[in-house]
Amino acid sequence: MEEKVKQKVSMVSLGCPKNLVDAEVMLGVLSKQDYEITMDEKDADVIIVNTCSFIKEAKQESIDAILDLAERKHDGRCHTLIVSGCLPQRYQEELSKELPEVDIFIGTGDYPRIAEILAEKSGTNGQLRYIGDPDFIYDETLPRLNSSPAWYSYLKIGEGCSNCCSYCIIPQLRGAYRSRPLDALLAEAERLVARGVKEINVISQDITRYGSDLTDGVTLETLVRKLAAINGLRWIRLLYAYPDGITDGLIKLIRDEPKVCKYLDIPIQHISDPILKAMKRRSSEQQIRDLIVKLRGEIPGIALRTSLIVGFPGETVEDFNNLTHFVEQVQFDRLGVFCYSKEEGTPAAQMPEQVTERVKRERYRKLMRSQARLSFRRNRALIGAIEQVIVEGYSEETELLLKGRSSRQAPDIDGQVYITSGNANVGDIVSLKITDSSDYDLIGEMVE
Repeated sequence: MEEKVKQKVSMVSLGCPKNLVDAEVMLGVLSKQDYEITMDEKDADVIIVNTCSFIKEAKQESIDAILDLAERKHDGRCHTLIVSGCLPQRYQEELSKELPEVDIFIGTGDYPRIAEILAEKSGTNGQLRYIGDPDFIYDETLPRLNSSPAWYSYLKIGEGCSNCCSYCIIPQLRGAYRSRPLDALLAEAERLVARGVKEINVISQDITRYGSDLTDGVTLETLVRKLAAINGLRWIRLLYAYPDGITDGLIKLIRDEPKVCKYLDIPIQHISDPILKAMKRRSSEQQIRDLIVKLRGEIPGIALRTSLIVGFPGETVEDFNNLTHFVEQVQFDRLGVFCYSKEEGTPAAQMPEQVTERVKRERYRKLMRSQARLSFRRNRALIGAIEQVIVEGYSEETELLLKGRSSRQAPDIDGQVYITSGNANVGDIVSLKITDSSDYDLIGEMVE
């Protein structure tokens, strides 16, 4: 009897790590259903584009990727093109008309049914859409194929968002905040560590809200303490912690638990009180400033990352100057800046005094130039320090240099460390003496 040839599936996941976890679940489901996963899109029978539509640039990147991969139906072997995630959840009617090349659209709540959906598509003609309510939250029983390097992974502890900031479309695309049960998270984390993961990056739209919708009294602190007890796990990194949810207990836990990286990502978005109020953020300028002072006082050497929005409706020169002064005064270790994106369906899109694109870009460039100087200065201050670094392979520039990340650097967004001497295997965590730096990267040599 002739063996059935497996169909090959290729995945392109765009946007944030939270989106990447969804893509990994889809790959896990398909790999359990006799599909073969391939990195070569020209060799794939099925191509999935997992999309983001958070801001204008993300939407355009998604559309460009879809159109580019649609060409594989002509110069490759692809017979089924699937678009999943936030973009079809938001624009299903428009996309169906404008992208006839796409065979299947899947929303943010239906992606775990990917194998079932492909089976339903088999033998049928025409475009299919699976866009239900965004109320699904996956559990530990679903397979997940980790697409990150073997030594780190993301742990998505909740889905959706209930903060309802005036500029953000996420609650409409992902639903209200829903925490995953503690036991499910621990079971998934233990599986990841058993596969060789040494660093777990804790993510959700707002990790500080974890447990607020559950009835068993668990909190983010509870979860982190339990994760720290897992044998073999070396680093726990906390991403996307809203400032108003950072408690004294969490600060002490970051300070005292060796496995928790002395690193915190705090999306503050702005510092001017009128803009914070218009954004429907829950923190004031003074509260944010007090928090940063407390964090640096309680956790010496902590690396702080934040994200900011420039050009929000009504942002005056005074508001922006206040923001620039704040950035220069506080000196964040890491900083991401976004130009405000006017998203239909959000309260901010209807606000008067919309800022022009030219002014947004000018403010963006000014803030990023300032941050580059600050980042260089803070990196120079690390020269001579001993940092724990996870080795990630050879440098793209030369195979004479290893590269890695310190515990002060998150995957994909925070720069690298170039290792000039010493030997180690990929995935090892080594001690490194910092000898030099650039704007965003560090250089060092291994020490005993």
